[in-house]
Amino acid sequence: MPTHQQRLTIDLPADEWEALRDLADARGAAPGELARESVRRLVDLEESLTRAEAVRLATHHAELLRRLGQ
Repeated sequence: MPTHQQRLTIDLPADEWEALRDLADARGAAPGELARESVRRLVDLEESLTRAEAVRLATHHAELLRRLGQ
């Protein structure tokens, strides 16, 4: 299934750009590939943290949720 891509432009301070470029060069990748990888990791982490918090809250309030469901 083809995906539609969106373009994102970000401004980086010179030192961050140089570090990204150096890392990309060391990994044999383009800076954009590393930026996309970083975005994916951040989104995955936030989703995981949100799920964990939902489970924590549901566990903590299990009795109240059970009573509300009756």
